[in-house]
Amino acid sequence: MRKLENVIITGISGSGGSYLADYITENHPNVHVHGISRWHSTSTNRNLEVSASKIKLHECDLNDFSSVLNVLELVKPDGIFHLASHANVRAGFITPLAVLQNNIMGTANLFEAIRSAKIDPWIQLCSTSEVYGQVDPKNVPINEECPINPSSPYAVSKVAQDFLGYTYFRSYNLKVIRTRMFAYLNPRREDLFATSFAKQVALIEAGKSKELLHGNLDSVRTLIDVRDAMAAYWESMVHGEPGEVYNIGGTTTIKVGEFLEVLKKLSKVEIPSRVNPDLLRPSDVTLQIPDVSKFEKTTGWRPKYTFEESVEFLLNTLRTQISEKG
Repeated sequence: MRKLENVIITGISGSGGSYLADYITENHPNVHVHGISRWHSTSTNRNLEVSASKIKLHECDLNDFSSVLNVLELVKPDGIFHLASHANVRAGFITPLAVLQNNIMGTANLFEAIRSAKIDPWIQLCSTSEVYGQVDPKNVPINEECPINPSSPYAVSKVAQDFLGYTYFRSYNLKVIRTRMFAYLNPRREDLFATSFAKQVALIEAGKSKELLHGNLDSVRTLIDVRDAMAAYWESMVHGEPGEVYNIGGTTTIKVGEFLEVLKKLSKVEIPSRVNPDLLRPSDVTLQIPDVSKFEKTTGWRPKYTFEESVEFLLNTLRTQISEKG
């Protein structure tokens, strides 16, 4: 196991980055945690409430090479968790150029800044199961050798990030470890179907909404708790091999519609629901079941939270947020 003392999380104010900051500061208190956050980010204060006093934030936009270089030269990290991305798949169909520009060039700027700063950190590159696209059932469960077949502008941008990571490892010896995360339950990210459903349930329970709107309910997902996901990112950094790619995911496979029924049963009131055509994607990925054996063998990682605990955590977090808003 390699030892890290000084790490940077890109996108630290986002949903995943903030939970990663929470995990590291709680479980590895001797590690100095720095975060890159855009000056115009609006989510920093809310998402970083738990770990704000334990981290050092740096205003930086990955699309501004000079600011990235300045931060790297100042911090001189021995580990970089690269989570920053425009990550809303459905919105990416509406603003594809913004997603492509941000995700691809932001990653290229980061890698070039690492080279220019003449530092040699370990780098965990956060990719996604979306790179596999619509998978042939014969390739399910999906392992790392599954063909890459992106089905959205967002997925294309993540393929580019993924391949940039491998290219910079091969060409410039950057110690890039790629992870492809499958679906997770994350209360801080409202564009995910599970979070959207839970928030709408909480709003209906509070009398602030009358019905739940949804998109495609037939997609199949394998779900993991965001807290387990962030622990996995840490394990990938301290155990993973540069140049390798690892699938990360949970053990509970469920249809989106079945997940909605779970929430309805947990609700304190009846939850009317109907499809909203605006929530349907032009192209959807409907079958995502991971093979995570390579990652488990490399790191020894296993999920800690049960599906029931994760759903309770998700729903109760959203209930609390709705209640606090009054």
